[in-house]
Amino acid sequence: MSLLPYGLARPLLFSLDAEAAHELTIDMLSRAQGTPLEWAWCSPRVRDPVTLAGLVFPNRVGMAAGLDKNARAIDGLGAMGFGFVEVGTVTPKPQPGNPKPRMFRLPRADALINRMGFNNEGSTPSCATSETLVFTAHSAIQMRASA
Repeated sequence: MSLLPYGLARPLLFSLDAEAAHELTIDMLSRAQGTPLEWAWCSPRVRDPVTLAGLVFPNRVGMAAGLDKNARAIDGLGAMGFGFVEVGTVTPKPQPGNPKPRMFRLPRADALINRMGFNNEGSTPSCATSETLVFTAHSAIQMRASA
């Protein structure tokens, strides 16, 4: 179980613009992954293996692409117990994505609208990050052509 309950983090994150909270979270995960601070959010991985297309995943729950657009926090996300982590979408060249504002909270619906687009730093930084992974389950980088 995570030492940092969502109820404590939520007021801070909701005091920020949705995209700023997103960036702060990814930045914190990327800086603290692999350090003793990781224990603030880590969870044991549920062992319920599933095989799909010849790959064995530790469990059925994964992180889809779109949260970590630059492959900066794969190990930090993996420490949360996910069976796989997909990052991106990464394009060959850096691009800014859609104009801001592009992320909107719908608190009454417990929802978020993400219209960020393919904002990312390009494939070179993402591929360099992926070479240093500790995450033991599967990870993938979703690639798209640059606009």
